[in-house]
Amino acid sequence: MDAPSKIGDRSTSDVVVRLRTLEGRDEWIYCHSDILVEKSKYFADRLSDNWPTCQILDSRNCVEVYCQELDFDHHVNVLRLFYVVIDGSVDDLWNGVKNALGILQVGIQLGCPQIVTACVNYLEAVPWEESEEEEILRIIPGMGSEVEPILARLQPVNLSAIRGIFISTLRFAMSSPPSLMNDLKSSAQEQLEYMVTEDDDSPLLIADDDIKSEVKDCVGRLFSRFNNLLEVYLCEPAESVDEAGKMTLFQSYLADFSWACQLLSKLEIMRVFVNSWVDASDKIVAIMQSSPTVEMIGIKLKVVEVVAKVLESIGYGTVILPTTKRLRMVKIWLPFVRITKPLIDSVMTSDYDSLEFKIDGELWQSLESTFVSILLALPSVNQAEILTEWLENEYIRYPDLTEAFEVWCYRSKVANRRLALIEGGHCAL
Repeated sequence: MDAPSKIGDRSTSDVVVRLRTLEGRDEWIYCHSDILVEKSKYFADRLSDNWPTCQILDSRNCVEVYCQELDFDHHVNVLRLFYVVIDGSVDDLWNGVKNALGILQVGIQLGCPQIVTACVNYLEAVPWEESEEEEILRIIPGMGSEVEPILARLQPVNLSAIRGIFISTLRFAMSSPPSLMNDLKSSAQEQLEYMVTEDDDSPLLIADDDIKSEVKDCVGRLFSRFNNLLEVYLCEPAESVDEAGKMTLFQSYLADFSWACQLLSKLEIMRVFVNSWVDASDKIVAIMQSSPTVEMIGIKLKVVEVVAKVLESIGYGTVILPTTKRLRMVKIWLPFVRITKPLIDSVMTSDYDSLEFKIDGELWQSLESTFVSILLALPSVNQAEILTEWLENEYIRYPDLTEAFEVWCYRSKVANRRLALIEGGHCAL
């Protein structure tokens, strides 16, 4: 039985494949015509009677192949693969995604169906790094139907599948799983925001009424569980409020609320959250006032973060509330914020490196501006009441309502003249 042919075996070869580049690289590779013809349509055509060939020493046929310098090694690898049994049982022939892409391109150019199929199967199955994915997107499109399976993982997903995963992710993101799953929950929340965010690309999902209804239902269930916890706190002795498990759960709800505000704002359905927060505000503040511990100060900081988002939506007209509710929110949260800020500042001063109490200074400034906006939209008599209390309070420095005070003074002074002009105008009509 004859020994199998080996590439480069000059004693048995009958063909020289001469690889050449425009840069002057020139390499002779001794091959065998039966293998080249079987594995490559290109070589089958070049070695057929219909294609003139040149003779070199020892009466061997010579087939010249021109290629780019970057593709030279890939051509050599393809010639070597002609001598390897490629049946799917050996998966370590490709030496990585980048090398397989190069071999695939040469395989298509030389008409090597067995090598092309093996490369496609490999590339379709293995993980890609981001740079490799970009290279695949640059090379593969337009190469033909035989390589399309490589792109299957990058194809756009139909709307039904997107809606399905959005709703499943939403329900998990607004659930209360065991603490061991907090990282997964945080990831789910981040991806939900990403799906509905318009950046360099369009949002993955445009929320319709059904999606918004599902979001509202999830927020309602989240608030229902939170309200149950509030009731437990209010019905138990003050010392039991400090129990670690309950505080952790309370803080978890606040983190969920802070994230939910981001999502609801993007979907323009913040009203459902604001109304629920308004209803729960009295209970939240009552619980916050029940314990002065450092741990509770950390929770108060989270409360401030949520309050800032709620009041911002009210103060700038994103959510329209009647006067009574807006006035109630100011009377509840203005005292809370003015007392809480010095507490948080004192903890940050004494424990400067504590990340738990780090808070963006812009948040306090934004919250102050929001209070001014809400206050100036209230009836003047309510403004006077709040400003009087502010001026008499020891925490007058924050929030600084000077701007609201100045506007109130101006409006009050010119009110009679303005109203007289309005009434005069009406009489003239």
